[in-house]
Amino acid sequence: ELISGEVKLRTDIPKLNIERRMYRREKRNKLWYREPRFDNRIRPEGWLAPSIQNKLDTHIRVIEKIKRLMPISNYSIAIEVANFDTQKMVNPEISGMEYQQGELQGYEIREYLLEKWGRKCAYCGKTNVPLEIEHIVPKSRGGSNKVSNLTISCHECNQNKGNKTAEEFGYLEIQKKAHIPLKEAAFMSTVRWKLVDALKCEHTYGFITKKNRISLGLDKSHANDAFVIAGGDNQVRTYQYEAAQVRRNNRSLQTNRKGYKPSIRRTRYKLQPNDLVEYGKSLYRVKGVFNYGTWVRLTDRIGKIFNTNIKNVEVVRYGKGIQF
Repeated sequence: ELISGEVKLRTDIPKLNIERRMYRREKRNKLWYREPRFDNRIRPEGWLAPSIQNKLDTHIRVIEKIKRLMPISNYSIAIEVANFDTQKMVNPEISGMEYQQGELQGYEIREYLLEKWGRKCAYCGKTNVPLEIEHIVPKSRGGSNKVSNLTISCHECNQNKGNKTAEEFGYLEIQKKAHIPLKEAAFMSTVRWKLVDALKCEHTYGFITKKNRISLGLDKSHANDAFVIAGGDNQVRTYQYEAAQVRRNNRSLQTNRKGYKPSIRRTRYKLQPNDLVEYGKSLYRVKGVFNYGTWVRLTDRIGKIFNTNIKNVEVVRYGKGIQF
């Protein structure tokens, strides 16, 4: 294994889009002479929400960065597209031999149920306990093996429920929820398929990864999942990197000191957030700049914040969108 790690993506994009919308509406309200425009309200085919599009683009950028470092082609890339194969789970039901037989017996159904029921007992809500697949309407009462008749529960609740239906056990809402498809998972699967189509690479499913990871005795982690997806078994492992996607520019709409004339800072300051600088023979991260770029706010490893003139610091390394 040559490189391993995990990248944490940004989660502040929806909030920033709301802020941008507020600024744009305020600006347009002042342009009273502008004619209404309605030709920019049509979303093109394949449109994704900005936050989802950003995640998709970031995945591609990370992969392209690794490809520049190592001799990797698209044909040797494997993407895990979903926890389960929703195409095999018809609408999203599954029954008969697909449920009862095969090398991956139980893994796909179990992963689907864990995702749908929040990885906790559907009856008592316990977490971090062994969970069992449970029939909402017992098979002895005519219940089937379809997903719409399955849930997960702890051993105690499974035993206490016995031969009762979920409604008779006092949980009518469980029978209603069981018939609701997991639309979020199907949507995320669509986004991941876009990634596969963009890279023209191989793909796999989460339930297959889980089965192989358990057979190797590895703990659950993104790095271990990637190791298994890449075909790992007994190879020597490497250090796991931790990277994070950060916002690179603190440019924003500003108001001058008199408070009545809006202005936009158009010049890019010398230092940006998360740049690495040296100050007093120690390394610090830039938190931001102020006073028209003449002063810089620094933070150390323990989170202590202080200010200094920008002339007192020396750039060691400019930060990037994805920082290790």
